[in-house]
Amino acid sequence: MDDKEFYLDAIRDVVPTHKEDQIQDVFYSFLELEHLYDSAIEIVKTQLNIFDNEFSMRFQRNPIHNIESRIKSPQSIVGKLRRKNFPISPESAKKNLFDIAGVRVICYYIEDIYAIADLLTKHSSFKLRKIKDYIRNPKKNGYRSFHIILDAPVYTSTGMELAPVEIQIRTIAMDFWASLEHQLHYKSTGDIKIAASLTTELKECSEIISSIDERMQDMFKKINSL
Repeated sequence: MDDKEFYLDAIRDVVPTHKEDQIQDVFYSFLELEHLYDSAIEIVKTQLNIFDNEFSMRFQRNPIHNIESRIKSPQSIVGKLRRKNFPISPESAKKNLFDIAGVRVICYYIEDIYAIADLLTKHSSFKLRKIKDYIRNPKKNGYRSFHIILDAPVYTSTGMELAPVEIQIRTIAMDFWASLEHQLHYKSTGDIKIAASLTTELKECSEIISSIDERMQDMFKKINSL
C-alpha cells in the first residue's frame, strides 16, 4: 500500500458517512502538512550548513561530519495518533506530535555538539520547545545524544507558520552505537534471554565508546595547543 492509499484508508475510518469530497480535502491537508515539515527541515539544514561553513572559515575545520533528515511516514503519523487516542487529522498531528520532522547532526567531537546546540537555541529565528541532554544524562540502556525540539519559521504564499523539528546531535561514535543498538534490539525481539544479555553488553559498549569520545576530544585539544 502506498502513502496515498494509507492516508485515504485512515481518513475513511474517521470521516462520517465516508463522504468522498471530505476525504479528499483531508488528504490534501495531509499533503500540505508534509510540505510544511519538509520546508522546516530544509530551513534547519540550511542554517546548520551556514554554521559549519562559518567554522571552516574562522577555525579552519568543520564541526559537522554529516547531516541526515527524515519525515515520519503516514503510517507512523496515523499510528502514533491512534496509540495516543488523538483525532486522525492534520490539525491533530500539528498540535500533538513534535517529532514528525527530524534532523540528525553527526559531529566530530563532544564539544562540537554543545557548540552547535548553543548556536541553534540562541538563533533568533527559532523558538525553543524542549532540550534533552542524553550525553551528560545517558538513558539506562547507554544511549547518548543531545536532543532539541525547535519551532522553525516557514514562509509560504499565505504567510508564516511555525513547525517543530526534532534535532538529534551526536558524535560519530554515539551514532555508531545507536545504529547498532537499534539493529540488535530489533533482531533480538521475542527472545527474552538474548535481549537481557544484549542489554548488559550494549551498556558496557556505550561506556567504552563514551571513554573513546573523551580521549579523542583530549587528543584534539593537545594537538591544537601545540
